[in-house]
Amino acid sequence: MIISEEEARAKILETIRPLPPRRLSISGALGCFAAEDYFAQLPLPNFDNSAMDGYAVVASSCAPGKRLRVVGEQAAGLDQQLRASAGDAVRIFTGAPMPAGADAIVMQEDVTREGGEIVVNVDVDPGEFVRRRGCDLGEGQKILARGERIRAATTALLASQGFSDVMVGGEVSAAIISTGDELVKPEAKLQPGQIYESNSVLLQGLLHNCGAAERLMEHCRDDEELLTKALKRAIKHRVVIVSGGVSVGERDIVKSALQSLGAKIDIWRVAIKPGKPFLFGHIDECDLFGLPGNPVSAFVTFLQFVRPAILKMMSAVKLDLLKVSAKLLVDLTNDSDRVHYIRGKFEDGIFTPVGRQESHALFGLSQSNALLRLAVGESRKRGVIVNVQVWD
Repeated sequence: MIISEEEARAKILETIRPLPPRRLSISGALGCFAAEDYFAQLPLPNFDNSAMDGYAVVASSCAPGKRLRVVGEQAAGLDQQLRASAGDAVRIFTGAPMPAGADAIVMQEDVTREGGEIVVNVDVDPGEFVRRRGCDLGEGQKILARGERIRAATTALLASQGFSDVMVGGEVSAAIISTGDELVKPEAKLQPGQIYESNSVLLQGLLHNCGAAERLMEHCRDDEELLTKALKRAIKHRVVIVSGGVSVGERDIVKSALQSLGAKIDIWRVAIKPGKPFLFGHIDECDLFGLPGNPVSAFVTFLQFVRPAILKMMSAVKLDLLKVSAKLLVDLTNDSDRVHYIRGKFEDGIFTPVGRQESHALFGLSQSNALLRLAVGESRKRGVIVNVQVWD
């Protein structure tokens, strides 16, 4: 029975459970999702310090032409426990702790140094060029939320708080099986009726972008015995993705091969274009995804169904592709009986469909970076603002 994409997605995500978390070094956690909340252990900055190279002073004792006595020097590093009184100046460098009594920094460009004194050339206000303790981050403030992706800047923030490791979602190990007698490896010589197999590398790249680990990649001819053996090897992994062989033709043998191994099939065929031949099921702890053999169909169904499932396994909270507003460059109408995802280019606030909107049109897909969803019977006029899903 064919079901709607909303029903299919809901059923998949109801089935999926996050994997047990693991502890990684903060550098090794880049791109993973936090499995728990993290809070600041220290304020940032942790002490009042100078934002400039110059002199720490008491602002009320400064005015153009005023002479101040240089009483010490404080570099970035250990606090020398210096003090500045009215009429004093302490030579100081960026990031260095403020001397006691000083309440401002006068930049070195704004003074004239004369031996052991400086002549101030500008007015100085209290707090000028001083970074106050906690002005960036307060102690106890949340710095990383559960389910949030850990970016390079996140690792720096964690390091600034003394964290050396972090709990993240579990690793998703995946296997990819492509099927079809017509497919050959790129290095082979094509015979009449054959094409080069491309879905494996497509799916491998999509898995990599999700943060999943591709552990097995095989191609199998349209032979149920061979496919069953390949599936036995694949189901040792957490996720198995099969491309091709999930439609209703005599050579579409994936469903029967999976059932012979005891798989429970929850979804078979979804009202989505491109991508109606779609399968979801499971064998024990292994989740199974059968994608259409046409590359654009495989791509769209991966983004709409497989990607959110993998992200949930990895403890992510935000499962959807980024949605942005765009001005539509052409008129569009969906006169099919399924939701249609139009491939196109989002650039400078404009969405433009690219190439042939057919399930085999790989070149157009390669030039695209966004999808526009058109409901059944929906029309959109040129110039209207639409929401598009951006993947790149």
